[in-house]
Amino acid sequence: MNKVLGRSLLFGVPILLLVAGSVLVFGALVANAPEAERADPEVRAAAVFVTQAQAQPVRLSVRTQGQVTALTEIDLTAQVAGRVAFVNPNFVQGGFFEAGEVLVQLEDADYRLAVTRAEAQVSQRRQALIREQAESELARAEWEAVGRGEATPLALREPQLADARAQLAAAEASLAEARLNLSRTRISAPFAGRVRDKMVDQGQFVGPGARLGRVFSTDVAEIRLPLSDREIALLNMPTAFWATADAPGPRVVLSAVSAGVAREWIGEVVRTDAAIDPQTRTLSVFVQVRDPYGEAAQAAGAPLAMGLFVEAHIEGREIPSAIVLPRSALRGIDEMFVAERDGTLSIREVTIIDSTADRVVVASGIAAGDRVITSTVRAPAPGMAVTAIGPDGEPLDQDARDADEAASPGLAAVNG
Repeated sequence: MNKVLGRSLLFGVPILLLVAGSVLVFGALVANAPEAERADPEVRAAAVFVTQAQAQPVRLSVRTQGQVTALTEIDLTAQVAGRVAFVNPNFVQGGFFEAGEVLVQLEDADYRLAVTRAEAQVSQRRQALIREQAESELARAEWEAVGRGEATPLALREPQLADARAQLAAAEASLAEARLNLSRTRISAPFAGRVRDKMVDQGQFVGPGARLGRVFSTDVAEIRLPLSDREIALLNMPTAFWATADAPGPRVVLSAVSAGVAREWIGEVVRTDAAIDPQTRTLSVFVQVRDPYGEAAQAAGAPLAMGLFVEAHIEGREIPSAIVLPRSALRGIDEMFVAERDGTLSIREVTIIDSTADRVVVASGIAAGDRVITSTVRAPAPGMAVTAIGPDGEPLDQDARDADEAASPGLAAVNG
């Protein structure tokens, strides 16, 4: 037992002394270690691309869409009965025709006979009137020769004369009706146009009111364009507008792809719709293009075909001075970031007059000379450090700093 205890003391004491010495040395090193210097982290300014705001006159505009329709489009109908004797070769779907050109001819033999009978009836009634006039004059002469007092109308045959005149008038009306029915066997349109639908062919019997086809005029094309209240205000146009020679409507550029090529046609707003659409809450304006298959087609290189869907660019009112900036400068609905001259960022609330996919027109909130940020800013906050980068990729304030260093070389050396 004593041997084991002596042996433990022999080996344990040196180990305890070694551990105690190590702890004392480590404590002395920690106590005498130099204190670490704390360095404030350097704030790096975020590089942002900017565009300098400039005041300039601006022509506002509105972009919308619509479908081309004909100003005049009607159904050709028969007013009399008959068998179709002739169909104009131009009376086919897509065919062109002139004003008054006969498109469909009905058999007219019965109507010609009716005219002949009516003419004979008129001749008979005219001869009867001549005889009655002669007899009335003879009765008046006889009364003046042998009669006493004032003659009665019957004695002078005035009722018979009036009846003869009425019979002649009725016969002439029948003749006019017969001739009118004869003319109605020749069916035409009162305007030059094109055929949309053909519903009859040669040999077919038609009755009064039968539809023969559908045609439209080619003198004017019309496009209905829906506009919001804000867009109406941009055009500076009353809601009850009607174009006149003294007050013409705004100019409109219509564009579409026709035959694989982008085309443009020029039109004019001629009137507004009578009421606001209760579903869309929009008010439509009507644009007209003159001679869409003639002069307008030559200018655009293609006709303004009916049914074509077009983009419309309507010229609005002009503002003498406004700020026009890229669309990328707008943040949210009404905010923009500005790189101030002191190298900090400020957030401005702006008033937008007009905006498109490419630009925004600012009425207030941005002044001429402000450097508006157009690039993305991460975690933007008022007062954050920014470096304004110009279109050439160089910092806009670099030239100013170089000039300051050149003017104060001592200060530059101290800063260095």
